[in-house]
Amino acid sequence: MKYADTIRLVSDEKRPSETVKQWVYRGLRQAIITGRFPPGQPITIQGIAERLEVSAMPVREALHRLVADGALENLDNRRVRVPDIDPDKFDEIITARIALETIAAERAMPFIDYLRLARLQQLDAEIDAAYGAGNIESGIERNFAFHRCLYEVRASAVLLPLIESVWLRLGPFMREATENLDESYRVDRHGEAMDAIRQQDATALKAAITADIQEGAGHLGHKRFLDVELSSSTFSL
Repeated sequence: MKYADTIRLVSDEKRPSETVKQWVYRGLRQAIITGRFPPGQPITIQGIAERLEVSAMPVREALHRLVADGALENLDNRRVRVPDIDPDKFDEIITARIALETIAAERAMPFIDYLRLARLQQLDAEIDAAYGAGNIESGIERNFAFHRCLYEVRASAVLLPLIESVWLRLGPFMREATENLDESYRVDRHGEAMDAIRQQDATALKAAITADIQEGAGHLGHKRFLDVELSSSTFSL
């Protein structure tokens, strides 16, 4: 499998203020969050360096940071991989998402004005358009952008980085989950969240965020583990 076929950074443009090391880290981090690397996929320094047309050093440093972030795990001195997740760890990640994001949403709600609400509506429309067009990567990216747009209005030096660290651990499962989203996600929970914001109903907002996480990645993650277990049991008979 060629890296050129599997890695497409959200933004290929290096910002003027960024070093090459920072740009590589940002791009790989976003690629992991949006599910461009499947669970268990090995990643080599040389493969990434060739894909991005940079030297090995910034790639090595970026991968070391992502290992420290918990997004990758070491295989040997030249390779890392996206870690797989067992059911217990997955449940813990979903529980952490719900706990952190409901707190962040409740804290942000009083500060969301009509301009921020319009941006949330735009992002929600972009999510629907992306999934409708079969562009799963864009849909995942816009989904996380929706959540970030909601939480970041009350800037936090603690909550938002914690939330994003949880997204990093869940990201590799997002593509697989989203490919089957219609199976469980039949209610527009983002719409419910925006209605709750308009009504300044913190309880309804937290319920919408909880359901959004449970019915999206949560439900489909559990289905994935069940399918694997049933397949294993059938094979052993």
